[in-house]
This record gives sequence, C-alpha cells and structure tokens, in this order.
Amino acid sequence: MTLRFNDLHPLLNGAGQKLYGGEAISQLEHALQAAHFAQLAGGDAAAITAALLHDIGHIICEQQEHDVALGIDDQHEFVAVTVLKDLFDQRVLFAIARHVDAKRYLCATEADYLTALSPASQMSLQLQGGVMNHEQAMRFAASSYAKDAIFLRRCDDQAKVVGLVTAPLNYFLQIAKTICISKELA
Repeated sequence: MTLRFNDLHPLLNGAGQKLYGGEAISQLEHALQAAHFAQLAGGDAAAITAALLHDIGHIICEQQEHDVALGIDDQHEFVAVTVLKDLFDQRVLFAIARHVDAKRYLCATEADYLTALSPASQMSLQLQGGVMNHEQAMRFAASSYAKDAIFLRRCDDQAKVVGLVTAPLNYFLQIAKTICISKELA
C-alpha cells in the first residue's frame, strides 16, 4: 500500500481520532504536537514532516488503545516508511524508520531518559527490543540518520500533552507538501 499525498488529511483527521496507544491524547493530537515541537525547536520542513507523520503506521495498522499492554508491536515505523516511500525523500523516511531506535539509544546513553518516558512508552520499549547495548548504541550513533532520528524522538516524547493547542493539520500538511517528491501523487 502506498499513500497519495491527498490521503494524508482524511487518514489523520479520520482514523487519527482514536487514542494514541495508552496515552490520554489521540493519534492526530500526537502528530500535531510532534510537528509543533519540531517547528518550535527550529526543525526544517523535513524534520516537521517526519514529526507529523512518524506514527502514521499505527493508524494504518489500526492500533488499539491496549495493544501495547497486550504485547503487540505493530512495527509502525516500518509500516510508515512503506506507505510514505513514494512521497518523501530518505531524510524524512530514515528519521521515521529509526525513531524507535533513537528511543532505545537514548535509554542507553542518557541516565534519566528511561525514567522520563511515559508509562506507555516504557512498556512499548520492551516490545521494541529494549535498551540498546553498548555495541548497538555505538553503531546507531555512527549512522547517518542518528541526528534526525534523535531530533524526531525528542519531539515525539514531548507530544503527549492533553489540551495543547497547535496549528491545524492543514498548516503542517502545507509544509509537508513543499517537500513532497512525487508531484503525481500530490
């Protein structure tokens, strides 16, 4: 399955209304907040787009509120890359594909990172491979996508605020459209 750019709005605005995997906000609110924090942190269009769409795989997989508690890892990061691969370049796709690895890396390299994660994110960490060992962390840090993935991860971590007002979906989709690589799919 490949998405067209025009599929993003109805998908996020429709199925994105479901709760975000054990958090107190919806998938759409999480996406908007991640994009909001990426923009506040000075992210460019690629970083904002990756933040907006990083969890679209959960929506495609129809993640349910209690899936993580039931031990279900939908591998949403890879699903997202698969459905977005014809729309965005490697920088957006790599950040999305590796944002889970960035969480595992930060847990291994920052003393307080793991305890600062939300309970749902701590639970999903175990399903996603757990904290990286030293060798895995060194490989991740040396990769070309590490910086973008870590930036996305930090935006993702912040994007769980009940009632936070952000710019609307159309605003962030207009930013994403500026870097869409496929004009026939736009």
